[in-house]
Amino acid sequence: MGSFSIWHWLIVLVIIMLIFGTKKLRNIGQDLGGAVKGFKEGMKDAADEEKPATPAAPPQQVTSGQTIEGEVREKTRS
Repeated sequence: MGSFSIWHWLIVLVIIMLIFGTKKLRNIGQDLGGAVKGFKEGMKDAADEEKPATPAAPPQQVTSGQTIEGEVREKTRS
């Protein structure tokens, strides 16, 4: 029994083409392709909305008017 052979599928395809016609099948294919394209664009837009456009800057620390001066030196290995 198993699955159908290639000849069975060709006969089914010919019957479908006779019933619906090639123009109607082409329109169905275009509609389906447009729906898939719209779905992909919608998923892409949804993924872009979830990610922030720019990373948030760390909050500034407010000190009580003190200025700390320092000097940057190269790190030496001991």
